[in-house]
Parts: sequence; C-alpha cells; structure tokens
Amino acid sequence: MSKLHLVFGGRVKDPRTLDFADPKNLDIVGIFPDYASAEKAWRSVAQRTVDDAEMKFVVVHLHRLLEPDALTPES
Repeated sequence: MSKLHLVFGGRVKDPRTLDFADPKNLDIVGIFPDYASAEKAWRSVAQRTVDDAEMKFVVVHLHRLLEPDALTPES
C-alpha cells in the first residue's frame, strides 16, 4: 500500500491549537503518494498564508490511519 498523505487546513480558533473554527470550510489541498510531495504542497500553501496567524495547514499520514498496526519509524 502507498504511504498516502493528506494536506489540508483552514482558520483555527487559537493559533496554538488544531481546533479549526469552521470544519465545513476546510481547504483540502490534496492527497499525495509520499511525504516529500505532501510536504512540498504544505510548504507552498503555508507560505501563502504565513502572515495570517489564524490560518494553519497540516500533513496527515493517511497510511497510519488506514493501517495502524503497520507503523514504521520512517513513515
């Protein structure tokens, strides 16, 4: 199975948390086949919103959610 990664983000209630203010309006950047391409997409979108402290984007390791027993150190 591929090591899929999801990149998404949106406005948070508090910049110190991942408590999204309006989960219905999240910006789904995409699903990527590896961490390197997900990180590249994350850096691009995060850079565009760097001046807005209430905007936060994250990389989610989907493969860890799909196969939690198959965790490896490099994932």
